[in-house]
Amino acid sequence: MTTSMKRYLARPGLALAVLLMLTGHAAAHTQVGVPGGLASGFLHPLTGLDHLIAMVAVGIWGAQLGMPAIWVLPVTFPLVMAFGGVLGIAGVPLPLPEVFIALSAVVLGAAVALRLRLPFAAAAVVVGIFAIFHGHAHGAELPHAANPLAYGIGFVVATGLLHLCGITIGTLLRWPAGERLIRGLGVAIATLGCIFLFRSLEALA
Repeated sequence: MTTSMKRYLARPGLALAVLLMLTGHAAAHTQVGVPGGLASGFLHPLTGLDHLIAMVAVGIWGAQLGMPAIWVLPVTFPLVMAFGGVLGIAGVPLPLPEVFIALSAVVLGAAVALRLRLPFAAAAVVVGIFAIFHGHAHGAELPHAANPLAYGIGFVVATGLLHLCGITIGTLLRWPAGERLIRGLGVAIATLGCIFLFRSLEALA
């Protein structure tokens, strides 16, 4: 492998490592009364590891599936997530939200690790279902923000950038070493998702 190729492979991995270092609690959506507006909304997804890894996985999986999924899946998620946010603001309950959010990391990480080739429509449905739960969890907090609209815009923009990060990592598929790296990331994401899932089920016990 050439030096230039090694540098190219290292960039997405470095970006993901930086994002992971920015994370605080595993579930940022458990915060209550998050203050602020655009900046707070933008930082919110970056401080929740369960949300962050699921968003990156959506972008990677879309890149694996190719056109049109590479762009449609990352667009579908924020749109459906916004619908889930409206449900959260309205106080409409969803069953076991923490469990489904953790499960999203497990399923999406496994899809990346296995390079799961679902039909485009089926992949969109999977992404959309998880998007509702992610959006609902964060939407329930929006009324507590100083500026709910700005907070929501910041959150959606950050989510889109996380998808873009995943798509960038997905471009490594053109090299065998890159494909192995991506599948390894999928395993890591699914493993973290299993940890979050265990904690969520433990909390319910």
